[in-house]
Amino acid sequence: MAETDTTSYNDFVGEVQHRIEAGTQAEAIPTTRSVLQTLGERIQEGSATDIAGPLPMEVDRYLLEVEHGQQFDFDEFVDRVVERMTSEGLDLETPYGQPSAVDESEAVYRSEAVVALLGEVVPGGEVANVEEQLPDDFDDLFEFVDAETKPWEEREA
Repeated sequence: MAETDTTSYNDFVGEVQHRIEAGTQAEAIPTTRSVLQTLGERIQEGSATDIAGPLPMEVDRYLLEVEHGQQFDFDEFVDRVVERMTSEGLDLETPYGQPSAVDESEAVYRSEAVVALLGEVVPGGEVANVEEQLPDDFDDLFEFVDAETKPWEEREA
């Protein structure tokens, strides 16, 4: 996705959908929400504001409307993403509503895909500044940010 002055909500979620190979945007929305809320919890409020600025308002709120600056490791980050993706997507109106089947490895991949998209949409190295603030165990989260090739691009070739 090319860097633009503004990215629409549909474009952002559509790109997440493409990267995680979701069948619909409705499947990509819980991923986007879960990853950004959890990232927002882990980073300082100023950093969340910096990376939220260029995002569509329907997306930036996920980073902003959380309790910032919490201290937890990458394993806890992944656990929180999995928890959010498996509980917030339920249709609680049906007695048979089941959580989506997202395991830890899928949550890591989806998190990497969303963070890589942030790296493309947010200008000025703000995502790199966030990476520098996090402990080394978060390095995997930023694996695709500056990578030459990304899994979703390889599939297109």
